[in-house]
Amino acid sequence: MSIYDIEVQTIAGKNETLENYQGQVLLIVNTATKCGFAPQFKGLQKLHDEYGAKGFSVLGFPSGQFMNQELEENGQIAEACELNFGVSFPLYAKVDVNGNTAHPLFNYLSTEARGVLGSKAIKWNFTKFLVDRSGRVLKRFGPNDTPEKIESEIRTLVNAG
Repeated sequence: MSIYDIEVQTIAGKNETLENYQGQVLLIVNTATKCGFAPQFKGLQKLHDEYGAKGFSVLGFPSGQFMNQELEENGQIAEACELNFGVSFPLYAKVDVNGNTAHPLFNYLSTEARGVLGSKAIKWNFTKFLVDRSGRVLKRFGPNDTPEKIESEIRTLVNAG
């Protein structure tokens, strides 16, 4: 199975796979609009704008699993992201990222790029997974790893091919 085979649901409710992103560098992020890390939305959007034309996309997956810091409805989430943070990168439907109800994408990501001490669990909102152009999950970044801090790694991957 490839990351491109995993079915996801857009924030508008359409089912699709990640196949449309084949050949791109991806940064997949579990987001939450009411989280203290939410100001990172602006940095994520900046990365998406700066490197999008070179085959890079940020994909946001809202989750309320950490202290219920996400709005209930997908429409509310999309509106809050656009109005409060200027988000135009692709957002997907609200998902669980841990446990028995975790979305298959996050099961895949957290297995491929383990956290501290080999942990599979995602510890908090704004955990980021960097995926190369061939679909390999290269690295996991924690919530404290800001978009600005990881930009050089993204730039290197984008410019490599």
